[in-house]
Amino acid sequence: MMSQQVGTPHSRIAATYKAREVEGALDVYFYRPLGFRLAKFFAQLKVTPAGVSLLGGLFGVIAGHLYFYRNLGINIAGMVLHVCANALDNADGQLARLTHQESREGRIIDSVADHLVFASVYIHLTLRCAFAGASPAIWLLALGAAISHALQGAAADYYRTAFLHFAGGARNGIDSSSALRSDYRKLSWRQRAWDKLLLALYLNFTTQQEILAPRLKKLREAANTVFHGQIPAWLEQRYRNAAGHMLKWWRLLMTNTRMLVLFLLLFLGQPVYYFWFELIPLNLLFVYLIVRQEKMAESLEHLVVVRHSA
Repeated sequence: MMSQQVGTPHSRIAATYKAREVEGALDVYFYRPLGFRLAKFFAQLKVTPAGVSLLGGLFGVIAGHLYFYRNLGINIAGMVLHVCANALDNADGQLARLTHQESREGRIIDSVADHLVFASVYIHLTLRCAFAGASPAIWLLALGAAISHALQGAAADYYRTAFLHFAGGARNGIDSSSALRSDYRKLSWRQRAWDKLLLALYLNFTTQQEILAPRLKKLREAANTVFHGQIPAWLEQRYRNAAGHMLKWWRLLMTNTRMLVLFLLLFLGQPVYYFWFELIPLNLLFVYLIVRQEKMAESLEHLVVVRHSA
Protein backbone atom coordinates (compact mmCIF):
# COMPACT_ATOMS: atom_id res chain seq x y z
CA MET A 1 0.00 0.00 0.00
CA MET A 2 2.80 2.39 0.89
CA SER A 3 4.56 1.78 -2.44
CA GLN A 4 1.34 2.69 -4.23
CA GLN A 5 1.02 5.92 -2.28
CA VAL A 6 4.62 6.82 -3.04
CA GLY A 7 4.32 5.88 -6.69
CA THR A 8 1.08 7.71 -7.41
CA PRO A 9 2.43 11.31 -7.25
CA HIS A 10 5.35 10.36 -9.49
CA SER A 11 3.04 8.73 -12.02
CA ARG A 12 0.84 11.85 -12.04
CA ILE A 13 3.89 14.00 -12.79
CA ALA A 14 5.10 11.54 -15.43
CA ALA A 15 1.71 11.80 -17.12
CA THR A 16 2.52 15.45 -17.87
CA TYR A 17 5.82 14.61 -19.60
CA LYS A 18 6.01 14.71 -23.38
CA ALA A 19 7.80 11.36 -23.09
CA ARG A 20 10.40 10.06 -20.65
CA GLU A 21 12.97 9.52 -23.41
CA VAL A 22 13.12 13.20 -24.34
CA GLU A 23 13.42 14.45 -20.76
CA GLY A 24 16.84 15.23 -19.31
CA ALA A 25 17.91 14.49 -15.72
CA LEU A 26 17.51 18.13 -14.67
CA ASP A 27 14.00 18.13 -16.13
CA VAL A 28 12.95 14.87 -14.46
CA TYR A 29 14.30 15.63 -11.00
CA PHE A 30 13.81 19.40 -10.81
CA TYR A 31 11.86 21.22 -13.51
CA ARG A 32 9.10 18.66 -14.09
CA PRO A 33 8.19 18.18 -10.38
CA LEU A 34 8.30 21.96 -9.87
CA GLY A 35 6.40 22.53 -13.12
CA PHE A 36 3.72 20.05 -12.05
CA ARG A 37 3.12 21.96 -8.81
CA LEU A 38 2.97 25.22 -10.73
CA ALA A 39 0.61 23.68 -13.27
CA LYS A 40 -1.78 22.57 -10.52
CA PHE A 41 -1.59 26.05 -8.96
CA PHE A 42 -2.35 27.80 -12.26
CA ALA A 43 -5.13 25.31 -13.02
CA GLN A 44 -6.85 26.30 -9.77
CA LEU A 45 -6.55 29.97 -10.78
CA LYS A 46 -7.96 29.17 -14.25
CA VAL A 47 -4.83 30.62 -15.91
CA THR A 48 -4.36 29.38 -19.49
CA PRO A 49 -1.14 27.71 -20.69
CA ALA A 50 -0.55 30.72 -22.97
CA GLY A 51 -0.76 33.00 -19.93
CA VAL A 52 1.88 30.91 -18.15
CA SER A 53 4.10 31.06 -21.26
CA LEU A 54 3.86 34.85 -21.36
CA LEU A 55 4.61 35.13 -17.64
CA GLY A 56 7.68 32.93 -18.09
CA GLY A 57 8.72 35.06 -21.06
CA LEU A 58 8.45 38.21 -18.93
CA PHE A 59 10.64 36.69 -16.21
CA GLY A 60 13.21 35.62 -18.80
CA VAL A 61 13.34 39.02 -20.52
CA ILE A 62 13.94 40.72 -17.16
CA ALA A 63 16.63 38.12 -16.37
CA GLY A 64 18.39 38.99 -19.63
CA HIS A 65 18.38 42.66 -18.68
CA LEU A 66 19.95 41.88 -15.29
CA TYR A 67 22.87 40.18 -17.08
CA PHE A 68 23.83 43.59 -18.49
CA TYR A 69 25.22 44.76 -15.15
CA ARG A 70 28.76 43.87 -14.10
CA ASN A 71 27.60 43.11 -10.60
CA LEU A 72 27.47 39.49 -9.49
CA GLY A 73 24.62 40.10 -7.04
CA ILE A 74 22.42 41.54 -9.79
CA ASN A 75 23.49 38.72 -12.12
CA ILE A 76 22.48 36.13 -9.51
CA ALA A 77 19.06 37.79 -9.28
CA GLY A 78 18.88 37.38 -13.06
CA MET A 79 19.83 33.71 -12.75
CA VAL A 80 17.03 33.14 -10.24
CA LEU A 81 14.53 34.79 -12.58
CA HIS A 82 15.92 32.75 -15.48
CA VAL A 83 15.36 29.51 -13.55
CA CYS A 84 11.83 30.70 -12.74
CA ALA A 85 11.26 31.42 -16.43
CA ASN A 86 12.42 27.93 -17.37
CA ALA A 87 10.21 26.39 -14.68
CA LEU A 88 7.23 28.28 -16.11
CA ASP A 89 8.25 27.17 -19.60
CA ASN A 90 7.93 23.59 -18.35
CA ALA A 91 4.73 24.33 -16.45
CA ASP A 92 2.85 25.73 -19.47
CA GLY A 93 3.09 22.45 -21.36
CA GLN A 94 2.32 20.41 -18.25
CA LEU A 95 -0.71 22.62 -17.58
CA ALA A 96 -1.88 22.10 -21.17
CA ARG A 97 -1.60 18.33 -20.85
CA LEU A 98 -3.08 18.31 -17.34
CA THR A 99 -6.15 20.33 -18.41
CA HIS A 100 -6.36 18.98 -21.98
CA GLN A 101 -5.75 22.43 -23.49
CA GLU A 102 -2.95 21.49 -25.89
CA SER A 103 -3.16 23.56 -29.06
CA ARG A 104 -1.11 24.89 -31.96
CA GLU A 105 -1.60 28.46 -30.69
CA GLY A 106 -0.17 27.47 -27.32
CA ARG A 107 2.92 25.94 -28.97
CA ILE A 108 3.41 29.10 -31.02
CA ILE A 109 3.14 31.44 -28.03
CA ASP A 110 5.52 29.20 -26.07
CA SER A 111 8.05 29.35 -28.93
CA VAL A 112 7.74 33.14 -29.24
CA ALA A 113 8.27 33.54 -25.48
CA ASP A 114 11.41 31.36 -25.64
CA HIS A 115 12.82 33.45 -28.49
CA LEU A 116 12.14 36.70 -26.61
CA VAL A 117 13.96 35.40 -23.54
CA PHE A 118 17.16 34.55 -25.37
CA ALA A 119 16.93 37.68 -27.53
CA SER A 120 17.02 39.64 -24.29
CA VAL A 121 19.98 37.57 -23.05
CA TYR A 122 22.00 38.08 -26.25
CA ILE A 123 21.23 41.79 -26.57
CA HIS A 124 22.10 42.59 -22.96
CA LEU A 125 25.26 40.46 -22.91
CA THR A 126 26.41 42.21 -26.10
CA LEU A 127 25.69 45.64 -24.61
CA ARG A 128 27.56 44.63 -21.47
CA CYS A 129 30.63 43.68 -23.49
CA ALA A 130 30.37 46.80 -25.68
CA PHE A 131 30.13 49.14 -22.67
CA ALA A 132 33.12 47.35 -21.14
CA GLY A 133 35.25 48.40 -24.14
CA ALA A 134 34.97 45.39 -26.44
CA SER A 135 35.66 45.79 -30.15
CA PRO A 136 32.65 46.59 -32.37
CA ALA A 137 33.21 43.08 -33.74
CA ILE A 138 31.39 41.89 -30.61
CA TRP A 139 28.14 42.61 -32.48
CA LEU A 140 29.10 40.23 -35.28
CA LEU A 141 30.20 37.61 -32.75
CA ALA A 142 26.91 37.90 -30.89
CA LEU A 143 24.89 37.82 -34.12
CA GLY A 144 26.66 34.66 -35.25
CA ALA A 145 26.03 33.06 -31.86
CA ALA A 146 22.36 34.08 -31.90
CA ILE A 147 21.80 32.68 -35.40
CA SER A 148 23.57 29.46 -34.37
CA HIS A 149 21.38 29.26 -31.29
CA ALA A 150 18.21 29.70 -33.36
CA LEU A 151 19.19 26.98 -35.84
CA GLN A 152 20.34 24.56 -33.17
CA GLY A 153 17.20 25.06 -31.11
CA ALA A 154 14.96 24.63 -34.16
CA ALA A 155 16.67 21.39 -35.17
CA ALA A 156 16.72 19.99 -31.64
CA ASP A 157 13.02 20.72 -31.22
CA TYR A 158 12.24 19.19 -34.64
CA TYR A 159 14.10 15.94 -34.01
CA ARG A 160 12.67 15.62 -30.53
CA THR A 161 9.15 16.13 -31.90
CA ALA A 162 9.91 13.65 -34.70
CA PHE A 163 10.92 11.07 -32.10
CA LEU A 164 7.59 11.56 -30.35
CA HIS A 165 5.82 11.27 -33.71
CA PHE A 166 7.50 8.05 -34.83
CA ALA A 167 8.28 6.34 -31.54
CA GLY A 168 6.29 8.10 -28.83
CA GLY A 169 2.73 7.85 -30.07
CA ALA A 170 2.30 11.64 -30.45
CA ARG A 171 0.96 11.65 -34.00
CA ASN A 172 -0.44 15.21 -33.96
CA GLY A 173 2.51 17.13 -32.54
CA ILE A 174 4.46 17.64 -35.75
CA ASP A 175 3.35 20.12 -38.39
CA SER A 176 4.30 20.52 -42.05
CA SER A 177 5.01 23.83 -43.74
CA SER A 178 2.62 22.98 -46.59
CA ALA A 179 -0.32 22.48 -44.22
CA LEU A 180 0.58 25.60 -42.24
CA ARG A 181 0.89 27.64 -45.44
CA SER A 182 -2.55 26.50 -46.50
CA ASP A 183 -4.02 27.53 -43.13
CA TYR A 184 -2.16 30.83 -43.29
CA ARG A 185 -3.70 31.74 -46.66
CA LYS A 186 -7.18 31.14 -45.29
CA LEU A 187 -6.77 33.80 -42.58
CA SER A 188 -7.48 37.48 -43.17
CA TRP A 189 -5.23 40.24 -41.81
CA ARG A 190 -8.30 42.41 -41.39
CA GLN A 191 -10.41 39.93 -39.43
CA ARG A 192 -7.85 37.74 -37.65
CA ALA A 193 -4.60 39.71 -37.62
CA TRP A 194 -3.31 38.18 -34.35
CA ASP A 195 -3.92 34.60 -35.45
CA LYS A 196 -2.34 35.29 -38.85
CA LEU A 197 0.75 36.86 -37.23
CA LEU A 198 1.23 33.90 -34.90
CA LEU A 199 0.81 31.48 -37.77
CA ALA A 200 3.30 33.46 -39.90
CA LEU A 201 5.90 33.14 -37.13
CA TYR A 202 5.21 29.43 -36.73
CA LEU A 203 5.30 28.86 -40.50
CA ASN A 204 8.72 30.52 -40.66
CA PHE A 205 9.98 28.37 -37.77
CA THR A 206 8.64 25.15 -39.31
CA THR A 207 10.11 26.00 -42.72
CA GLN A 208 13.52 26.49 -41.10
CA GLN A 209 13.23 23.07 -39.50
CA GLU A 210 12.35 21.36 -42.75
CA ILE A 211 15.24 23.09 -44.57
CA LEU A 212 17.62 21.85 -41.88
CA ALA A 213 16.32 18.27 -42.10
CA PRO A 214 15.11 17.55 -45.66
CA ARG A 215 15.52 13.77 -45.34
CA LEU A 216 13.44 13.67 -42.19
CA LYS A 217 10.76 15.64 -44.04
CA LYS A 218 10.81 13.05 -46.85
CA LEU A 219 10.58 10.20 -44.33
CA ARG A 220 7.52 11.80 -42.73
CA GLU A 221 5.87 12.31 -46.11
CA ALA A 222 6.64 8.76 -47.24
CA ALA A 223 5.34 7.25 -43.98
CA ASN A 224 2.21 9.38 -44.13
CA THR A 225 1.53 8.36 -47.75
CA VAL A 226 2.15 4.67 -47.16
CA PHE A 227 0.67 4.24 -43.68
CA HIS A 228 -1.91 7.07 -43.66
CA GLY A 229 -0.77 8.51 -40.34
CA GLN A 230 -0.58 5.16 -38.55
CA ILE A 231 3.04 4.29 -37.77
CA PRO A 232 3.45 0.49 -37.81
CA ALA A 233 5.13 -1.23 -34.87
CA TRP A 234 8.19 -2.26 -36.89
CA LEU A 235 8.91 1.33 -37.99
CA GLU A 236 8.28 2.65 -34.49
CA GLN A 237 10.82 0.19 -33.06
CA ARG A 238 13.39 0.86 -35.78
CA TYR A 239 13.11 4.61 -35.29
CA ARG A 240 13.41 4.23 -31.53
CA ASN A 241 16.51 2.04 -31.89
CA ALA A 242 18.16 4.35 -34.44
CA ALA A 243 17.31 7.73 -32.91
CA GLY A 244 16.87 7.03 -29.22
CA HIS A 245 20.56 7.08 -28.30
CA MET A 246 21.00 10.47 -30.02
CA LEU A 247 18.42 12.21 -27.84
CA LYS A 248 20.93 12.73 -25.05
CA TRP A 249 23.16 14.64 -27.48
CA TRP A 250 20.27 16.73 -28.79
CA ARG A 251 19.48 17.68 -25.19
CA LEU A 252 22.88 19.39 -25.03
CA LEU A 253 21.54 21.86 -27.61
CA MET A 254 18.50 22.70 -25.48
CA THR A 255 17.98 25.38 -22.83
CA ASN A 256 19.40 23.64 -19.75
CA THR A 257 22.93 23.32 -21.13
CA ARG A 258 23.05 26.95 -22.24
CA MET A 259 21.78 28.16 -18.89
CA LEU A 260 24.35 26.18 -16.89
CA VAL A 261 27.25 27.41 -19.05
CA LEU A 262 25.95 30.99 -18.97
CA PHE A 263 25.62 30.91 -15.17
CA LEU A 264 29.16 29.59 -14.80
CA LEU A 265 30.59 32.29 -17.06
CA LEU A 266 28.65 35.00 -15.22
CA PHE A 267 30.13 33.79 -11.93
CA LEU A 268 33.57 33.95 -13.56
CA GLY A 269 32.84 37.42 -14.92
CA GLN A 270 33.54 36.29 -18.51
CA PRO A 271 30.16 36.19 -20.29
CA VAL A 272 31.77 36.92 -23.69
CA TYR A 273 32.89 33.27 -23.83
CA TYR A 274 29.23 32.27 -23.94
CA PHE A 275 29.19 33.43 -27.56
CA TRP A 276 32.26 31.32 -28.37
CA PHE A 277 30.70 28.32 -26.63
CA GLU A 278 27.69 28.70 -28.90
CA LEU A 279 29.73 29.17 -32.06
CA ILE A 280 32.33 26.42 -31.72
CA PRO A 281 31.49 23.35 -29.57
CA LEU A 282 27.71 23.56 -29.94
CA ASN A 283 27.94 24.12 -33.70
CA LEU A 284 30.31 21.18 -34.10
CA LEU A 285 27.88 18.96 -32.19
CA PHE A 286 25.00 20.40 -34.23
CA VAL A 287 26.58 19.54 -37.58
CA TYR A 288 27.52 16.04 -36.41
CA LEU A 289 23.98 15.30 -35.21
CA ILE A 290 22.36 16.66 -38.37
CA VAL A 291 24.55 14.42 -40.54
CA ARG A 292 23.82 11.36 -38.38
CA GLN A 293 20.08 11.97 -38.23
CA GLU A 294 19.74 12.68 -41.95
CA LYS A 295 21.55 9.43 -42.84
CA MET A 296 19.21 7.57 -40.50
CA ALA A 297 16.13 9.22 -42.03
CA GLU A 298 17.31 8.40 -45.56
CA SER A 299 17.81 4.75 -44.60
CA LEU A 300 14.36 4.49 -43.01
CA GLU A 301 12.71 6.26 -45.93
CA HIS A 302 14.25 3.73 -48.30
CA LEU A 303 12.99 0.90 -46.09
CA VAL A 304 9.44 2.33 -46.05
CA VAL A 305 9.43 2.61 -49.86
CA VAL A 306 10.85 -0.91 -50.34
CA ARG A 307 8.34 -2.47 -47.95
CA HIS A 308 5.50 -0.64 -49.66
CA SER A 309 6.65 -1.79 -53.11
CA ALA A 310 6.93 -5.39 -51.90
